[in-house]
Amino acid sequence: MDHTHFRFTALLLLALMLAVGCATSHHTPVTEPYEPTWESLAKINEAPDWFRDAKFGIYFHWGVYSVPAFGNEWYPRNMYNVKGREYRHHVESWGDPNAFGYPDFVPMFRAERFDAEAWAELFEQAGARFAGPVAEHHDGWAMWDSDKTPWNVVDKGPKRDITGELEKAIRKRGMKFVTTFHHARNNLWQKPGRDDQLAWTGHYQFVKEHFPALLEDSERAIMYGYMPREEFLAMWLGKLTEVIDKYRPDLMWFDSWLDEIPEARQQEYLAYYYNRAREWNKEVVVTRKQDDLPLSVSVQDIEKGRADRLTENFWLTDDTISMGSWCYTKDLRIKPASVVLHSLIDTVSKNGALLLNISPMADGTIPQNQRDVLLEMGRWLKVNGEAIYGTRPWTIYGEGATQGQAGHFGGVTDPKEGYRPEDIRFTKKGQTLYAISLGWAEDSLTIRSLKSGSDLFTGEIASVSLLGSKARIQWSRTPDGLVITTPKERPCDYATAFKITPRR
Repeated sequence: MDHTHFRFTALLLLALMLAVGCATSHHTPVTEPYEPTWESLAKINEAPDWFRDAKFGIYFHWGVYSVPAFGNEWYPRNMYNVKGREYRHHVESWGDPNAFGYPDFVPMFRAERFDAEAWAELFEQAGARFAGPVAEHHDGWAMWDSDKTPWNVVDKGPKRDITGELEKAIRKRGMKFVTTFHHARNNLWQKPGRDDQLAWTGHYQFVKEHFPALLEDSERAIMYGYMPREEFLAMWLGKLTEVIDKYRPDLMWFDSWLDEIPEARQQEYLAYYYNRAREWNKEVVVTRKQDDLPLSVSVQDIEKGRADRLTENFWLTDDTISMGSWCYTKDLRIKPASVVLHSLIDTVSKNGALLLNISPMADGTIPQNQRDVLLEMGRWLKVNGEAIYGTRPWTIYGEGATQGQAGHFGGVTDPKEGYRPEDIRFTKKGQTLYAISLGWAEDSLTIRSLKSGSDLFTGEIASVSLLGSKARIQWSRTPDGLVITTPKERPCDYATAFKITPRR
């Protein structure tokens, strides 16, 4: 073979390989840097495959608000509301907010029992594929080593880089790293066009209304978000770029109120993040709530809820392990493992992923009742992860009567009103179909979507097996459905996954 022909053949093979690689990617290859415009940023397209494969992540509301451990993570706001129970509790427990304000809790947030390695190990045992902290909640407290605000974990409180320690421990175990941001709400500012007291908005609105003298301290005013609007917007963006540069997060999650950030700032942030990701040669994810960012540049997040149908776009739900507060409180009630696990299965069947919040104590202890739920999740996923990780939705998400309300704060959370064995959720991997029964059917289970002559499954079935079981599964396909005789011993609790292999 002459050299010219060899070079031509090699180039042709390379072109074919690149074409195949591009066909499996959900991102359009970008040769030029992103510009801070919606048109340029729209080239990002869908969620990357690593995110669609991962399905399950863990984050945590943990910060200064964990010290009072009362009410919920909005304690920093509500302790200044003179008509609220948090205010009454604060006065009884700590005194007048003029004398003991929220910043006075900071020295008490020492995180003395925090162990990043132990936390990451627990997350891995739980089956999580991505994890990370609430980097900053509405309260103006940064959980990383920040040069943008004096109110951070290195300069005050624990005096250690919590986010940095977690990033190393989480990545070491092969998980992707997450940082979440809620700080768009922090700014205490007066909306244009009004000059009355009610025009002031922000997380610390009641400080301005009832305790304005607290804003005279210039350092504390930073935590309260009390500064000129342009100065706050620069800080909002500066904190994000700082975390990007220091910790290279794989996923950046945003709470509501991004609609208060001007589009130009949003675009500047997105272009910076995605351009940095190009330099790192990795695909990253930005999530948002409501319509705060276009779906062409972000993934939809549904708070404490889910879709009621199979969606075209991949989505995320953030939900908490508790039945109340997102942060630790002394009276926190924890959901049974079945409720959390069924939420994950239902979400995955509808083309979504679950980001589960846990609630550590101020000293860095993860309470045992929360650990137990995570470990139960991990035990189930160790047996049935094949039907969750790396799967894609089937033609329909499932069958059965039990369905939660769609949208934010929907879903099924009460175990007494929970799912039943006849509630079945589907996933697929290649040509293999998984039917996950959200319970345990004694004697037999009928999957009606797989009846003979079904338009949903037109081929023949070669075999049916039960994940985690060595039993030979007996089955028949009838006009009523695929009838499966269940073995005497169940392989796991909470839900059972049947693997349905088509005849090729």
